[in-house]
Amino acid sequence: MRHTRAHTANRRSHHALKAANLSTCANCGSQHRPHHMCLNCGFYNGRQVMDLTSMKAKRDARIKAKEDRIKTDLGAQEPITDVHSEHKDSADKDMHKEAPEKNVASKRPVRRRESKG
Repeated sequence: MRHTRAHTANRRSHHALKAANLSTCANCGSQHRPHHMCLNCGFYNGRQVMDLTSMKAKRDARIKAKEDRIKTDLGAQEPITDVHSEHKDSADKDMHKEAPEKNVASKRPVRRRESKG
């Protein structure tokens, strides 16, 4: 059975989203979800659950080591920019040449529907 727009709107009146309730951390004063650890300092219920400062230091050290490893690997190879600059003139010449036309239809098989008889 069909419902009117008013009936539908009345039914959907409870579908609205509500703002999240946030608690204030007793240690640092930042906002966090209730009954969850503070993501800023790692405290929950007045005690430290996770040491976020040491975790951040470990993460920064890991990222720094990875960056250094990438730099040393690229330093052993020839720089990519020099390779491109040598071939730039020949690429410009090739760019002005006309490209041969490609038959795109030949790449895919054509499917034809069978007619119902």
